[in-house]
Amino acid sequence: MKASVVVVMGGPSSEREVSIATGNGVMRALERLEYDARSIDFDERFVDALRELRPDVVFNALHGPGGEDGTVQGILEWLRLPYTGSDVRSCALSMDKHLTKKLLSAEGLPTPAWDTFDFEGGMLPLLPGSLNLPLVVKPRNEGSSAGVRIVRTHEEWSRAMVELSERRAGVIAEEFVEGREFSCGVLFEQALPVVEILPQGHQFYTFEAKYATGGSRHEVPAHVDEDFAHRFQMLALSTHRLLGLRDYSRTDVMLSREGRPYILETNALPGLTPTSLLPEECAALGIPYDTLIDRLVRAALDRGRTLVET
Repeated sequence: MKASVVVVMGGPSSEREVSIATGNGVMRALERLEYDARSIDFDERFVDALRELRPDVVFNALHGPGGEDGTVQGILEWLRLPYTGSDVRSCALSMDKHLTKKLLSAEGLPTPAWDTFDFEGGMLPLLPGSLNLPLVVKPRNEGSSAGVRIVRTHEEWSRAMVELSERRAGVIAEEFVEGREFSCGVLFEQALPVVEILPQGHQFYTFEAKYATGGSRHEVPAHVDEDFAHRFQMLALSTHRLLGLRDYSRTDVMLSREGRPYILETNALPGLTPTSLLPEECAALGIPYDTLIDRLVRAALDRGRTLVET
């Protein structure tokens, strides 16, 4: 009999619906693969539900705060349950865009200049400090382009600060790099084919462009020369290793008009929805969706056997 797998999805973050879409896709794949699969929400009954079900492995299909910032990973470590994806430390690090960019900069990896702003003291920054407009303003600890906006005037800056301060403790602002946007996944230490993201009807790769049907077009593999593609792959793999990520990740890169690549951020738990990039990259390499899910489960099961032995 195949292993029992619990898929955790949903949760309270702004990315709840995306997580449910990922979780439903994973559940269908697990059923086709004939695993004993069940799904649960990441709510107040989460720990009790896991204790009742006692799965062999937990498939983490959460996105956003709580799911990919080390929170659920810490709970699963405490319960001594193996799970898919990266561990507590790596998730917490990759979710914090400021700390990620500090590490990238320290290692000499290219990333746009930035500053971070904290709202906890109740003061809103009236001006973007030493940075020049236009800027990309985004929450410091969220993913899926939630809350991201391009600010071109001081009036837009003030409006963005007011709006973001209502729900978030801090933001980062980084120099706006105009050019072409790419993404590159890593699967078990292998860089996947590079994909170019072409938003349709959106200024950039917004939350809606990512998840709405027809919101963006993806070219996999991207139409770039072999040297550029290899460079993007090396940047993704270097970032994956620098942050200590495991199983899989996805790094977003902007190619400026001058031909310089800049790392924007890295996602420790890439989406696995019908419009997600990582499954498309895997498919381009000849790895079907079900095979991807099976490999992620097996990797977690192997870690579980090591956990039992220790």
